Amino acid sequence: QVQLVESGGGLVQPGGSLRLSCVASGNIFSTGVVGWYRQAPEKQRELVARLTKSGETHYADSVKGRFDISGDNAKNTVYLQMTSLKSEDTAVYYCNSVAVGLRGWYPSGSWGQGTQVTVSS
Repeated sequence: QVQLVESGGGLVQPGGSLRLSCVASGNIFSTGVVGWYRQAPEKQRELVARLTKSGETHYADSVKGRFDISGDNAKNTVYLQMTSLKSEDTAVYYCNSVAVGLRGWYPSGSWGQGTQVTVSS
């Protein structure tokens, strides 16, 4: 099982930026797609960005234009550059391989510990 380690979170003021990293112990692109999820308190975990092995990206409307997902296949690492952060971006952020089924995209690997992002003045 591929182990995932997320890092880069922290406390940032509204309008600020953070860059998250996710390092995998193996091939994080095993399904061809990797994603960043987030889970805010008392909310369901949501997929906010995904990246294909060929470099195609997709973003949730809530982060489009502010977040940028990228990856380094050779390093089994995926990044999430977050800019113009808002208080509603506060959440624990996770990465995972993702796959698509009848109900849409779903996480296909084990979860890491995540990294906390707090946007507050």
